[in-house]
Amino acid sequence: MPRLLLKDLRELSVLIVHPSDDDGAVVHEQLRRIGCRTEVAWPPPRALPAHIDVVFTAISHDHHDALKRMLRRSEGAAPAVIAVVDYENPAMLQLVLDIEAMAVISKPVRAFGLLTNLVVARNASLEQRALSERIGKLEARLSGLKKIAKAKSILMESQGISEQSAYRTLRSQAMSKRVSIEEMAVAIINANDLLSSRENGT
Repeated sequence: MPRLLLKDLRELSVLIVHPSDDDGAVVHEQLRRIGCRTEVAWPPPRALPAHIDVVFTAISHDHHDALKRMLRRSEGAAPAVIAVVDYENPAMLQLVLDIEAMAVISKPVRAFGLLTNLVVARNASLEQRALSERIGKLEARLSGLKKIAKAKSILMESQGISEQSAYRTLRSQAMSKRVSIEEMAVAIINANDLLSSRENGT
């Protein structure tokens, strides 16, 4: 899994979505001390810039819908979100969960703890991204295997050959056409579907 190194903090772009008050100023100044590139916005902008790695955001009922829209319209990989809350109750916790925050800091904001929350949230975000990419690759691989299995079944039935022979045929055709076995399998499936629809008069 990828790990955020402390030396990488200066490469982070952080958006602070917070009113211009003492708490927002503490967050801004501490992030600048850490060395992050910072931007400040309030109220939440319509869309999140693609280059933002981390979002520190105030949580409030009045701006919650706008905040969710901003995060939903973000381009590229989703940023790590750190919620800034002024009290704890079930309603506030639900707002935090709604935006999928990876860390929470409470008001009044203190400089101590910001670095820890930043590192933990960013690291969790990187690991989540890596897992999503791995799941995507596994799903694509599984889909490819299913297509290959279906194509082999078609060849076995249409040519009266064994599964091993069907796979060799599939591989040979893929090599001759310079495509992947998965692509060849899709071509065989599509051709079989087309033939079947013609035979059925559809």
